[in-house]
Amino acid sequence: MSNLVVVGTQWGDEGKGKIIDILAEGADIIARFQGGANAGHTVVVGEEEFIFHLIPSGILRAGKQCVIGNGVVIDLKDLVEEMDYLKGKGVKFDKNLFVSENAHLTMPYHKILDQIIDKRRGKGRLGTTGRGIGTTYSDKTARVGIRMIDLLNKETFQHKLEINLEEKNYLLEKFYNRDGISKEGILEEYLSYGEKIKDCVTNTSRLLNQAIDEGKNVLFEGAQGTLLDIDFGTYPYVTASNPIAGAACTGLGIGPTKIEAVLGVTKAYTTRVGEGPFPTQFSPEFEEEIRLHGKEYGATTGRPRRCGWFDAVIVRHAVRVNGLSSLAITKLDVLDDLEKIKICVGYKHQGGILEDFPALLQVVQQCEPVYEEVEGWKEDISRVKDYQQLPQKAKRYLERLSELLNTEISLISVGPKRDQTITLKDLIV
Repeated sequence: MSNLVVVGTQWGDEGKGKIIDILAEGADIIARFQGGANAGHTVVVGEEEFIFHLIPSGILRAGKQCVIGNGVVIDLKDLVEEMDYLKGKGVKFDKNLFVSENAHLTMPYHKILDQIIDKRRGKGRLGTTGRGIGTTYSDKTARVGIRMIDLLNKETFQHKLEINLEEKNYLLEKFYNRDGISKEGILEEYLSYGEKIKDCVTNTSRLLNQAIDEGKNVLFEGAQGTLLDIDFGTYPYVTASNPIAGAACTGLGIGPTKIEAVLGVTKAYTTRVGEGPFPTQFSPEFEEEIRLHGKEYGATTGRPRRCGWFDAVIVRHAVRVNGLSSLAITKLDVLDDLEKIKICVGYKHQGGILEDFPALLQVVQQCEPVYEEVEGWKEDISRVKDYQQLPQKAKRYLERLSELLNTEISLISVGPKRDQTITLKDLIV
């Protein structure tokens, strides 16, 4: 039995979709535990590209079961559209997708309010995706949210919808000077969604715990990255959930004793989308060069990602708060053409060197990266299948990252396709 959590170690977009797709081959169940339709995972199978937002990418593997847990906030319109999109690409849905009855729904008013609120922040805007994720989690915490199980009971759904619209329409009309939202349209639309996915809705906590007790392998999938965590990220420029390993327990209804290992996915450099501090960001010209080479555009919004050197300070932080067992290094091939490669090993601040990531935003903004420089390998590694075949300088770069993070590397990705992966250690056996 192997129960493995996969999380991002930077600001998301580390390539978790591909890594989860690779590992799903040995898993029985792939379970997503947090986030919403703001997440974007891209998987390349052969010459075909698949983009996921809510459904675990393990759905591409025949015979696997996929779970969307209670910690995920679900935009039903997006979920139904994603299922149709995947069906159009030949993906089969036959009792292989399960949705938690306790998962909260992202409603149309959540998206409207998300966009209005972030725009009104002006210079202090967070740069959210506008998908209503934060406002959905806010309602969940305020105990006025609508859950999947509520939708399947028309009377309950209508009652909760009325309560929410009374408050939301007051905000829209009286405070934001916008038009209100009609109950009838939402009621009809969402009840129709409920009919389409009702056979998928179940007690996923029971399903997962029973599977684990039977000795099945479960792969726990996180969205976003550690530095976007609501508690341990670059607050307030964070997401509204906990994309760290511990959230697999609360987001799926499993105990911590059921988790056997945690894999952290990290790019061979660093990217982030949206606002917030980014100590190792490249100069504009070099950033555009790496962005084009690495195809660094968001799978959800298409926004260009900010790019920078590998930051060992933030990944050390991720190693600690996630309790990482090992690392998967992705997009190593993007660095193929560089003469020199920099690694941030610490932050210079007020005459001293910080090796731990600061919690105070102002301190992060004042920090100056301390770099080590290593030689680039100047070779195409995209066809390398075995670690020993990598150029010596590429291996030295990886070894240095492992040393700085005090964590072993178990997987290396040298391109977007499944077969462009070097496995150093089998994680699901």
